[in-house]
Amino acid sequence: MCCNALVKSLCGIIGIVCGSRGTEVFGKQLGLVIRDSLLSLEYRGYDSVGFAIVVDNGRIIVRKSKGKILDVEAKLGFIDYDGSTAIGHTRWATHGEPSDFNAHPHTDCSNTIAVVHNGIISNYSELKKKLLEKGHIFISETDSEVVPHLVEEFVRNGFTVLEAVKQLVKILKGTYALLVITSIDPHKIYFIKNVSPLVIGVGDRAIFIASDIPAFLRYTNRIIVLNDGDFGYISPTNIYIENIDRGAIDWRNRVRVIDWTPDMAMKEGYPHFMLKEIHEQPIALKNTLFSIVDEVEEVSRLLINADRVFLTGCGTSFHAALAGEYMLNILCGINTTTFISSEYIRFKKIFREGDILVAVSQSGETIDTLMAIREAKKRGARVIAISNVIDSAIPRESDIAIYTRAGPEIGVAATKTFTSQLLVFITIAVKLAKLLGSEIMSTIESIERELSELPSISRNIINIYEPRIKKFSEKLKEHGNAFYLGRGIGVPISMEGALKLKEIAYIHAEAYPAGESKHGPIALIEEGFPVFFTVLNDEYRELILGNIEEMKARKALTIGLVPKGYEEAKKRLDIVFELPRLSIYTASIVYTIPYQLIAYYTAIGKGLNPDKPRNLAKTVTVE
Repeated sequence: MCCNALVKSLCGIIGIVCGSRGTEVFGKQLGLVIRDSLLSLEYRGYDSVGFAIVVDNGRIIVRKSKGKILDVEAKLGFIDYDGSTAIGHTRWATHGEPSDFNAHPHTDCSNTIAVVHNGIISNYSELKKKLLEKGHIFISETDSEVVPHLVEEFVRNGFTVLEAVKQLVKILKGTYALLVITSIDPHKIYFIKNVSPLVIGVGDRAIFIASDIPAFLRYTNRIIVLNDGDFGYISPTNIYIENIDRGAIDWRNRVRVIDWTPDMAMKEGYPHFMLKEIHEQPIALKNTLFSIVDEVEEVSRLLINADRVFLTGCGTSFHAALAGEYMLNILCGINTTTFISSEYIRFKKIFREGDILVAVSQSGETIDTLMAIREAKKRGARVIAISNVIDSAIPRESDIAIYTRAGPEIGVAATKTFTSQLLVFITIAVKLAKLLGSEIMSTIESIERELSELPSISRNIINIYEPRIKKFSEKLKEHGNAFYLGRGIGVPISMEGALKLKEIAYIHAEAYPAGESKHGPIALIEEGFPVFFTVLNDEYRELILGNIEEMKARKALTIGLVPKGYEEAKKRLDIVFELPRLSIYTASIVYTIPYQLIAYYTAIGKGLNPDKPRNLAKTVTVE
């Protein structure tokens, strides 16, 4: 069984406090214990590493660097530092490029407070502005650096460190798990948790706190999962937990004993990374929504003045671009052209000054997409990148980059990165429609409301439909072919559903506009042939009824994702997954999730490993 409280993470963090030096408790320096704990979090992906340790005189030493742990181990000198209190961090960049300065931990002006952070602080700009006015000096580009300066400011004004931490809970917005050490209380690690995961490990001679269980599993299997709004501290002899709404907590009632293997712990109890990442989508969407406001404003103003707009990507990213084209066409009235990046050669003589190319790439390193943007730039076009990896090649070579904040994606099949890409396109289309003075402002406002509810909607979809999809997939696994049909924006969503079934369940699946059924593909239909229909609440929904009837007449097994209450579709279909009645834009994300689960459980039913599909790699860096 998975532990739902422990999904959702961008960076890896660890804190350790013990009654005496690391060499006495663990048989090795505390710096090495921190190193080993961070190595256990490497599966998350990261671009920099660092740690802070309190030495004998209460002074805090901070060591950090861009790079992988083993590559910078000698530079940081983990082996050279021992003590009884330390925090460590592996960073997945969300604000500011990967660099030594942007690596964690971050400190206050006097270097007496050190902080590591997992998540995104969405109101950091306004907080930083106020701190700068008070004379605080910042040295990084990160959102996280506001935290030590805020603690410094509160302590300067007479608060205890615990009171300062409580004030942070009240003023910080966004998602965060924070660890704080100070020279004031050198034997305590203070913490705060909101959305981003944080778990305490209760050991016999040390107390641990981390973003994930693997960080301390070799030392203890007794854990306390922290809840949103929890804050407090750990010390060698005490754990103090308070909740901002419920007051002090008796933590002894929350201790759990787990029997996970290290591999299970890395996946947070899920059998595969793909399923874990499907479940991470609510927080990935929330993080992305919080973080892209400024970039979307800049991109929208650039698009509004473009002569022509082109969109490009490969595989799943191409499907996101196709959906983005539909959104810009229908919501904004902007004519766009989408092409698969590997076909960029035919556009060599088409790109010109005044054009905009939007390049979509999960990794930011896809070679075909990189070649396409280079060709566009060479001919005077400007480039906008949508990527999940900060400072990767495609964003570096683009004029503007929008980063999805989905966190590292380990599974080869894209899940949370795809829905985050769709979210970026929706927010761009909504902003652009506003700038253009859209006549359908009520529709725009409705979409914005849906976006604010999207994380909870997507969580409900997973919880409600996962058991039923698992059962349905037992039937699907017996088939060797399937069709995925849609209309409008349902076409790229159907294409993504078919791609997932192909790449991890090895079932030939073809997607195309439903209206094309009678132009050849229908010849393949025979009794029991699975045909999926993506039925949205739009002007196409009555037209697609005829396509369902065409397949039914040939005894196909018809499966439909339909809007709640659409009885005309429900009574025509053999199997129905009824989804919330939403705008087609938000629905493009919500409808994607059942297709991901269908592919996953079909692969599992066939005894396949969905994390490692044959012949595929996460990032394609050859043409």
